[in-house]
Amino acid sequence: MTVVDRIREAARRAPGAPALVVADPAEPARGRATSYAELVARMEALAARLAEVGVRRGERVGLVARQGPGFVEAALAILAAGACMAPIPDEAGPAGCAEIARRARLHWLAREDEGFAPRPGPDAGPVDGAGDAAFRALEPAYLRFTSGTTAARKGVILGHAAIEARLAAANRGLRIGPEDRILWLLPMAHHFVVSILLYLRSGAAVLLPAGSLARPALELASGAAATVLYASPHHYQLLGKDASGLALPRLRLAISTAEGLRAEIAHRFGERFGRPLAQALGIIEVGLPVANLARAAEKPEALGRPLPDYEVWLRGDDGKPVDPDGSPARTGEVCIRGPGMLDAYLDPWLPARAVLEPDGFRTGDQGFFDADGDLHLVGRRRNRINMAGMKFFSEEVEAVLDAMPGVARSRVFAREHAHLGEIPAAQIVPADPAAPPSRAALAAWCRERLPAYKVPRSFELVDALPLTSTGKLARAD
Repeated sequence: MTVVDRIREAARRAPGAPALVVADPAEPARGRATSYAELVARMEALAARLAEVGVRRGERVGLVARQGPGFVEAALAILAAGACMAPIPDEAGPAGCAEIARRARLHWLAREDEGFAPRPGPDAGPVDGAGDAAFRALEPAYLRFTSGTTAARKGVILGHAAIEARLAAANRGLRIGPEDRILWLLPMAHHFVVSILLYLRSGAAVLLPAGSLARPALELASGAAATVLYASPHHYQLLGKDASGLALPRLRLAISTAEGLRAEIAHRFGERFGRPLAQALGIIEVGLPVANLARAAEKPEALGRPLPDYEVWLRGDDGKPVDPDGSPARTGEVCIRGPGMLDAYLDPWLPARAVLEPDGFRTGDQGFFDADGDLHLVGRRRNRINMAGMKFFSEEVEAVLDAMPGVARSRVFAREHAHLGEIPAAQIVPADPAAPPSRAALAAWCRERLPAYKVPRSFELVDALPLTSTGKLARAD
């Protein structure tokens, strides 16, 4: 049974239940609901149109759509037609869209501004070196390129079976059900599988505000009785600062993902809404293997424990498992095994067995397990700075700088040094460009909170930092 079958099943059980609740200027506190029966009817109608045009099972269909119900309906229709959905962020622009179409060898492109009428892709062709036989054998459903934070963007392919397996595994931890109302704030082109598909598979309602600003999001969440929030630290920072007095009395779970969560953001959110903010590790190649569902209030910076179906372990530089003893000094590369892992990489083609054996999925993240068995991340292996044999991570220093009043965001990186090998350097985006923090103040702030060798040797004030399409820092390979 595929996720589309599960959604059809949810519609048969409760046809009148709300599937999507969209912000409506006329009813800002209630929104406009699309029932499960209506959602499935629209999905089936568009799937039939796709088939009439010539879209066939196993073909790759690029989807360009704005954030909203149209994206959801079209994505489900592509899956219902048996095709493989490849979301393309609408902010990618013509050049970005053309690049993804070329690399994915898309058979079709469906755009919301063209009424989702699919047109042939300009570079259609096989991707696996076997006339697409290996690709089709996966029963492919979803193809998305990674954000490219530290390296070239990779195309991740998920088949229907992998999606169903990872959704079932994630929900053994999250326990999403028909009674849930989930406020959605993340970009759909980057977050769709272990989120919107999971919610609809479970018969829940997805609340879609008009934007990501705190007030309109809270108006819809409060009026529609949101029970779950799923967003990034940026969104939670905005929500925590809201002074409207709007409450979320039915809120039972708030999940933070997409980037590291700072403790002060979690504390402020908890004070504002009376619920802890739980960090989770979401990886497109893996799913949702780790979430801080037990100790979010006492240590929000932790990722928590692996969900029941996943095995998470640390790999040392020598390739052997690191035996955790609860000390932050016992770090290793985070490796994961579990259900619903990727089926293949695209461009170049690389089947899952070549990626996952023998260590499972190697995330590239360095982490440690604390005395309670909760996982913490300390940085990316690629972001490790080695200063005269003393190793540390850019993220450690960035967390300190980002907490300084007057700093909007920072980036720390290694700069070559003739005698020390590497030294840390920092770029700073000031919160107020007219009154930026001085370099002396930045250095003093770091010296009070970091060992001397981790203090950046230079500070450069910049207007902006390079970001990926998901808002993460773009770092050199």
